[in-house]
Amino acid sequence: MGLNWLARWLAHFSRWFTGIEIHPGATIGRRFFIDHGMGVVIGETAEIGDDCTLYHGVTLGGTSWKAGKRHPTLLNNVVVGAGAKVLGPITLAEGVRVGSNAVVTKDVLPDSTVVGVPGRVIHRHHDETQKKRDATAQRLGFDAYGATSDAPDPVATAINKMLDHIHAMDEKMETMCGALKQFGAEIDVTNLPDLGSCSLSGGAPEEDDEPEKIETN
Repeated sequence: MGLNWLARWLAHFSRWFTGIEIHPGATIGRRFFIDHGMGVVIGETAEIGDDCTLYHGVTLGGTSWKAGKRHPTLLNNVVVGAGAKVLGPITLAEGVRVGSNAVVTKDVLPDSTVVGVPGRVIHRHHDETQKKRDATAQRLGFDAYGATSDAPDPVATAINKMLDHIHAMDEKMETMCGALKQFGAEIDVTNLPDLGSCSLSGGAPEEDDEPEKIETN
């Protein structure tokens, strides 16, 4: 509307009142959410899509004083962790996750997780190995989101190894059963649990199931 002074006054008042500085020239989509917003800075030419989330201390900043596009573009469903800096006229594609205190200065492909300084991709949801892990985890009723192979977390690494092992064992068992059936063997699989109905979160056993006995040292 050309009311530049009013826009600037509102921006300064909002910064004083909330600790969040959003340049009046920024473009923001629907359902944008800032959690614990103190210290968030959003630059003049930044563009934010729908359903994005920023945590405290996030900067969507520029790297030059040149006119034109100087700040990042966040497409839909992007989450930026606390203290992260996304700098320059780069694009974070849909579904990107930026870890806390990361510094991102390059474009990021869809459904990627970025951590570190400088930011590096440690996880792609479209990776074939990760797809197998996600499918196995889903059958087990376990949510393995964030358990990436390159993350420095021994628990996450162990979980990934277990999922890979379970998937490999399933494939070998299916191959062995198929080979035995060709020789006329009858294989009883009625006692195998249905992974689609079990859950690692616990729950009451079926009426025909006996409680599992666990020995402790």
